[in-house]
Amino acid sequence: MADWFAPKRYGLGSGKPISWQGWAVSIIYMLLVLAACLVLQQSLLAFLAIFVPATLAFLIICARTTRGGWQWRWGKDD
Repeated sequence: MADWFAPKRYGLGSGKPISWQGWAVSIIYMLLVLAACLVLQQSLLAFLAIFVPATLAFLIICARTTRGGWQWRWGKDD
């Protein structure tokens, strides 16, 4: 798989998107969560039923498409 996200300089995880695919996945995730917030205001359980799987899927995609993978980084030296 190609690199869609840059690694964070410090800590664990992904940084900013570096390709159009990374930006597309990020925007789709944000729109999905925003839509769930607006549509499912009255039901916390229904919101969580959308939010939790969407977040897990987004994190898995980020982890698999981050340049160098997810590992702890200490700054410029890594």
